[in-house]
Amino acid sequence: MATLLVGMVPRSMYLRLPGNLQFLNRFRCISTMAEQSSSFQKPRHVLKKVLARPQYEGDGAVVRRSIGRLELKRLDPFLLLDEFSVSSPAGFPDHPHRGFETVTYMLQGAFTHQDFAGHKGTIRTGDLQWMTAGRGIIHSEMPAGEGTQKGLQLWINLSAKEKMIEPRYQELQKEDVKRAEKDGVEVRVIAGESMGIKSPVYTRTPTMYLDFTLKPGAQVHQPVPESWNAFVYIIEGEAVIGTANSSPAATHQALVLSHGDGLSVWNKSTKPLRFVLIGGQPLNEPVVQYGPFVMNTQAEIDQTIEDYHYCKNGFEKAQHWKSETLP
Repeated sequence: MATLLVGMVPRSMYLRLPGNLQFLNRFRCISTMAEQSSSFQKPRHVLKKVLARPQYEGDGAVVRRSIGRLELKRLDPFLLLDEFSVSSPAGFPDHPHRGFETVTYMLQGAFTHQDFAGHKGTIRTGDLQWMTAGRGIIHSEMPAGEGTQKGLQLWINLSAKEKMIEPRYQELQKEDVKRAEKDGVEVRVIAGESMGIKSPVYTRTPTMYLDFTLKPGAQVHQPVPESWNAFVYIIEGEAVIGTANSSPAATHQALVLSHGDGLSVWNKSTKPLRFVLIGGQPLNEPVVQYGPFVMNTQAEIDQTIEDYHYCKNGFEKAQHWKSETLP
């Protein structure tokens, strides 16, 4: 795999330049360096931009949905991406899932999770929960603490052979998420590999999930498996993506990428840039979705609804379960 390239313009390049000339020359130099440093044979570029607009979900919770809306229904193997912003008493009370995985990554505050198998816990800023719903989970996700709780939730499809496996969890606290920093670029590796470090998370559907923060003037060149589908979601700031002369993309935009062996991103603004780069190996299987149930055929969806209604085939524990009310 190619080496990740990161960089900022050396201070000596623009230290003696006055005012605006200093600022402009700084980014002219960045562009030149980018042309030299990007070694991808087939660099990725932006195919489509989707603005994640606020909408209500759950019980009064506000989310910005990018994948899973009319403009971008799915991006195989990804089914949904929500940036949520929730204050108590709003939240996501008891609800089911089958046939996929949910990845919850906290950006601010805390969320408490409870499920019908007795699993309960709270994830806080920087923490991660990777839940494989498999054959069936019923759970609640509610804000813990005062103020607004913010995070990202990603849904990843499971292959037909894994849709009915037993549920499982992988949870990492902030300090356990692998992190690296170089030349004004910081990356937190949720899944996959970057800057020579690997996440301990096991991905049944091969996935990369990288949280990048770039200081003003920084750039990053990240290898991505050529056949994978991938996208960028901007959490904060403005990003120049694909080529150094591309128009900047702004906060709350999802950017679907072309196929290729790597992606280049520049921060040409005067403020920090934070974004996630998410990619996955396509399953290339039929998808039939009914809300929180994702299977391969309509018959399987009909069976799932029956299983849920009659508390069987993975939903047995739902019959007498109800989540506890949080203080």
